[in-house]
Amino acid sequence: MPDSTRINATERIVNIGLGANIVLALLKTFAGIVGNSAGLLADGINSTSDVVYYAFVKVFMKLSAKPADHEHPYGHGQMESIAALVVGSFVATTAVGIFWKSVNDMYEIARFGTGEAATAARATLYIALGTIIVKIVLTRITLQVGRRSGHTAVIALAQDHRNDIFSAVAVAIGIMFARQGYPWMDPLAGALVALIILHTGIGILRESSAELMDTRPNRKLATALRDTIASQKEVKTIEEMHTHRFGPYYVVNLTIGIDGKLSVAEGDRIASELEQRIHHMIGLVRRVYVHYHPAGTDDAPRTRNAGRLQ
Repeated sequence: MPDSTRINATERIVNIGLGANIVLALLKTFAGIVGNSAGLLADGINSTSDVVYYAFVKVFMKLSAKPADHEHPYGHGQMESIAALVVGSFVATTAVGIFWKSVNDMYEIARFGTGEAATAARATLYIALGTIIVKIVLTRITLQVGRRSGHTAVIALAQDHRNDIFSAVAVAIGIMFARQGYPWMDPLAGALVALIILHTGIGILRESSAELMDTRPNRKLATALRDTIASQKEVKTIEEMHTHRFGPYYVVNLTIGIDGKLSVAEGDRIASELEQRIHHMIGLVRRVYVHYHPAGTDDAPRTRNAGRLQ
């Protein structure tokens, strides 16, 4: 996906998600208060927090699109990983808040035998069901854009939309059972969903932190690099290989072994062709640096990972 298309697609999907969350936050908060549904009110507060970190993501995405400069020669792509880190932090914090409230509500019901959702209006159930449908659609389209663009923050937003589905399902179940005289079902469902949301938040934090810490490339990228290098017949060995992550983009540093009888000009040609081939064959590789040495000589640098891709 070209950079301009990628930026436009991600901005559009973030704007759609932001608009939907604003409407849902207002609707669920108002209906939760008027309709006497503690579960829907809590879900409305959850949507309000979604609006806040969507605004953060928009800011970071704008910054990540800035071109390279003297202080940031590889661009500002790391801002996308920071945006995902913000999303993960909000998701985990929200999960802890929901779990704490749910446990507190269950304690009050067990002690006093009352529940706020016992008289929830029927309209609150319809709003919860409508939220499920909206979030299913948003999850699918956001995940598609995230996978095509390789945008970590967008994929994190898709995971949050999926969590909102679980939250809305819990609210709907709680309202239905509470109206039938089982008010404890509302907070119990909320507590279980909070654990699922917390697991997702921790996963987002781990992935975005791994990108910022420059960990090894995933298996798919490793295989693609191996296959591309193997297609260059003049390359005899892989002496060293390192990949660095800058947001969704990669910078690749290679040291290859070639026939020592070739001239320096031939070595430059092979290195340049390999750089162009990697650029053409593997998406999201922004820069490639290829160094070459005579294959099978003691002068070639060797590491523990020599000859194989990390």
